[in-house]
Amino acid sequence: MAEEGKPDAQLFQLLSTLLEQVETLSNQEEVELRAKIEALGLEVTKVPPKPSKHLDELEIAEELDKLSAKLDEVDQMISSAMAADPQVQSLLSSTADVWMPVITANADERRAFTVTDGESSHEEQPVLPSQ
Repeated sequence: MAEEGKPDAQLFQLLSTLLEQVETLSNQEEVELRAKIEALGLEVTKVPPKPSKHLDELEIAEELDKLSAKLDEVDQMISSAMAADPQVQSLLSSTADVWMPVITANADERRAFTVTDGESSHEEQPVLPSQ
């Protein structure tokens, strides 16, 4: 598995392995799904920029509202997928130790995931191993 300090790499290794299993079982290449996983990898490894200006309380509240709306959408998608397929619920439960640290990381933790040995985070790319 991936390095202990790289939860995002562990997550994408898991996703890649699952995708390969789906492709093997269906005997079809899942190009669209692979592209979505790669796009998600890029999004997850983005390091939030340090704010150049100090936000006031109203701007902070607006940003929190936007984030809450996004989280509500994700929660709704996960809930409907779990309700529709018990295997999804089982898979998500059994792999929570891999994906939860990635999606719940704060900005400092995300920087720690992506920056190693003084490298810039935009040089680091998500690892999607082929097995």
